[in-house]
Amino acid sequence: MKQYKKWLAVFVLFFLGAAAAVMLLVAYVDPFFQYHAPLEDFPYVVDHQVNQNPGMARHMDYDSVILGSSMTVNFNTEWFGELMGLRTLKLSYSGAFPKDQANIMDIIFDSGNKVDAVFLGIDVITYSGGVEETKYPVPEYLYDDVVWNDIPYLLNKDVMLQYILRPLADPDKTDLATVYASWWTEEYYNKQWVMHNYVPAEPAVEEADPEKFVENIEANMEANICPYIEANPDTLFYIFFPPYSILYWNDVLREKQMDAVIREYEYIAQRLFPYENVKVFFFPDQEWIVCDLDNYADYSHYHPDINRYMTECFATGECEVTEKNLGEELGKMKRIVYSYDFDGLFSQE
Repeated sequence: MKQYKKWLAVFVLFFLGAAAAVMLLVAYVDPFFQYHAPLEDFPYVVDHQVNQNPGMARHMDYDSVILGSSMTVNFNTEWFGELMGLRTLKLSYSGAFPKDQANIMDIIFDSGNKVDAVFLGIDVITYSGGVEETKYPVPEYLYDDVVWNDIPYLLNKDVMLQYILRPLADPDKTDLATVYASWWTEEYYNKQWVMHNYVPAEPAVEEADPEKFVENIEANMEANICPYIEANPDTLFYIFFPPYSILYWNDVLREKQMDAVIREYEYIAQRLFPYENVKVFFFPDQEWIVCDLDNYADYSHYHPDINRYMTECFATGECEVTEKNLGEELGKMKRIVYSYDFDGLFSQE
């Protein structure tokens, strides 16, 4: 019996020692940046937005951030340095809901960085969702400031294998300037590919109420966006509406939601105009973009050249909308959609 106890004690001590060694290694390398900025020479792989964004927001050095959905992943942060003199960090969440933006802004504005600018892409599709809704489950232990609940990170097999050992075996350090960039290469940005993969929305029978989405949008703006604008008057918020392709608007027509969707844009913009630290940019009515399907890899995701163009607009003020010209821009959007030859487009398939 004494021999069994001895071996049990040895096993327990070995197990605890191994666990402690793993935890120390994970904390030292810190591939999710929970405790420190990246080590100088480690080939970090950054490919998990939900798990890695909070650590980057907490410990990277920056004076501006890019926030939003997959509509923002093809921005190159070096453009913001070149055109606007900013040290920009990209913190995109594919499919992001407003609550996802609120979660990361909590960390951004508590990071100690002086945040001069926030570039926030707004997708009206998700702003009509629930106030507490997120795209993916949030690992709270990575988003809070409590160290004692970090065991799921420090003793995580995937963290050890995929984010420490694999990079060491095959070093290919992620370029943070282009982090999270979409996988589509040049050959995917063409009309034939887009049309081949496009599935039209099911047609609706009745026209949607123009106010259909306003209640949820109002709640999301009040809970998840406006408080951060109000609490940070020295930060300039560049809030922009991405340019989905004309196929998105075909879905809007088929679902009989044209007035309801236009009202979404109108409500959000009008809610933002009173803030002196907000600039609103409207890209959906850029006809040369939205009507040319060679700019897209699917019905909504555009080529990085469009991200470059938007960055240039942030720098110059082109495509900015105000209370004075918003109605004109929304009217232009409707004219583009109603005058577009959808029959001709689909007859070419």
